[in-house]
Amino acid sequence: MIESLPYYIFIVFIVTTVLTLGMWYWVMRSSIDQFVKSRAIPVVIGLGGWLIVQAVLSINGVYSQDIESLPPKIVGFGVLPTILAICLLFFSKSGRRFIDSMSIKKLTYLNLVRIPVEFVLLWLYLHKLVPVNLTFEGWNFDIAMGLTAPFIIYFGFIKHRLSRSIILGWNLIGIGMLVFVFVLAVLASPFPLQQLAFDQPNIALLFFPFSWLPTFIVPLVILGHLICVRQLLSRD
Repeated sequence: MIESLPYYIFIVFIVTTVLTLGMWYWVMRSSIDQFVKSRAIPVVIGLGGWLIVQAVLSINGVYSQDIESLPPKIVGFGVLPTILAICLLFFSKSGRRFIDSMSIKKLTYLNLVRIPVEFVLLWLYLHKLVPVNLTFEGWNFDIAMGLTAPFIIYFGFIKHRLSRSIILGWNLIGIGMLVFVFVLAVLASPFPLQQLAFDQPNIALLFFPFSWLPTFIVPLVILGHLICVRQLLSRD
């Protein structure tokens, strides 16, 4: 843990992470598939276990030490498993049943967590723990997805005034933004691949609790977008 930081930054981020977990439970409980509904609690317990694993790894310095390894340990032990899990959902029959039963409207609410995340990144920048590139004062405009999510929900799913193409495009932009910021974060981190921010590298995400951002929050938000894209493309 980074001891020099004000406690409110930790509190806001941890609450945001718990909120992300709670919203995922809410999405599952809103599923049209009774089996998926019944699996909401086990899935949330599993996700909670994943958060504990990531906390243990980051608290014990696994991610912040031996940063010369390739791939970086946070990628190997934190990011790649989530990518494999998402692929399994989309390429297995039971996984497709799971994602096709989700509510696009409810999944869109998940993007609201991007607003507090962006403020946490700004605070971390002000404390010299991430570069300005990773904030909305730099190249990271991901906060726009959180701010426009209520617009998409209201006009797209309540008033039904937005076309499927607009909602699809919004989700594709959301995926693109997250991928772009992830690449920025890697290139700005003190790894052998570093290409940016040598004067103020991205070190905060290697420590607890901020390691939850690339290993938990971002994968779930991307998964939400991917589910929406799949459902929107499959509609007649």
